[in-house]
Amino acid sequence: MLDLAGHLHEWIEEGRDFAVATVVAVGGSAPRPPGAALAVSADGTAIGSVSGGCVEGAVYDLCLQVLQDGQTRVERFGYSDEDAFAVGLTCGGTIDIMIAPYGADRTARVAALPAALSAAAHGEAVALARVVHGPAGLLGRAVLVRPDGAHEGGLGGHPDLDRTAIAQARALLKAGRTGTVEISASGAGWGSPRTESGGGSHCPGGLTLLVESAVPPPRMIVFGAIDFAAALVRAGKFLGYHVTVCDARPVFATRVRFPDADEIVVDWPHRYLASTDTDGRTVLCVLTHDAKFDIPLLTEALRLPVAYVGAMGSRRTHEDRDRRLREAGVSERELARLRSPIGLDLGARTPEETALSIAAEIVAARHGGTGRPLTGSDTPIHRDERTAGQLPQPV
Repeated sequence: MLDLAGHLHEWIEEGRDFAVATVVAVGGSAPRPPGAALAVSADGTAIGSVSGGCVEGAVYDLCLQVLQDGQTRVERFGYSDEDAFAVGLTCGGTIDIMIAPYGADRTARVAALPAALSAAAHGEAVALARVVHGPAGLLGRAVLVRPDGAHEGGLGGHPDLDRTAIAQARALLKAGRTGTVEISASGAGWGSPRTESGGGSHCPGGLTLLVESAVPPPRMIVFGAIDFAAALVRAGKFLGYHVTVCDARPVFATRVRFPDADEIVVDWPHRYLASTDTDGRTVLCVLTHDAKFDIPLLTEALRLPVAYVGAMGSRRTHEDRDRRLREAGVSERELARLRSPIGLDLGARTPEETALSIAAEIVAARHGGTGRPLTGSDTPIHRDERTAGQLPQPV
């Protein structure tokens, strides 16, 4: 839902009533992950998607129904063997969707919603935890959590539920992830200590939270202001990255050459990398293939806890680079993190094709993909985000 924050924030400001259908669980092969949302306003305007087309019509009708009766509900959609054209997922999976009404006179149960939408719409980091399974009286209730632990709203039950929800939501926000959290009847979440307060049940049967994290876009830093970099900048923007181009040569690192970049930095690459902020979602693409830039830059890069480090060059360049990096003191474990030559084997030749090759490898690394054709393969199309993208980490 937070992906639609800009539109939904406007609807709240305008005093519109609307319903939001959110994917809260998936099974098997499903087209959209938890957190995907379709919103429908009282005048019938629709934004977003929950299935890529499979069940959009049925979910749209449910949104209109929820706007009429005001009742939050969870519906399951799956493949129908008896009638492939019935409302269902022809891909064979199942999705659970929560449909909830919101608006000027319906925010008492979700008082945190306007603040969450406003924060996400303005690019602030925030998590929204909503009850998607549990006692009927708690369904749809929400708490907003910020990175520093500040929070708004609550689940409306025992204080231990709120404390556990806040802790779990903050952990997912720190990782920049959206996912579900199971909370036991005692008010303890997975990985958190059980609460000891007289042994009473704080939430009979327990409950499930969907935690949606809205974080600033991840960074892509492209080193080397060459024609291949210009194409990669466009691919990075398409994938949702905040893209920086860095090169020590001012004649090449210009806005005219890179109009799509968010930032253009004229500096020695290793010096800039050592001084700028990176995190576990950052991808570093080294396109300079010049030892005087590459070796100090990659020595720094391979010791940072970033998501991806790739370097351009021929196989001969790669072998020479490996030798130089070892001489510079880079360990075998650190070298194992280097994607070189950069990109997947697509037979790419043009800058645009090469950018596609690099972008494809970044996506595969992020989600744990193999990079092989899906035709004839028995690997899952959609992978479990909890285990995907387990890249080697620095020492």
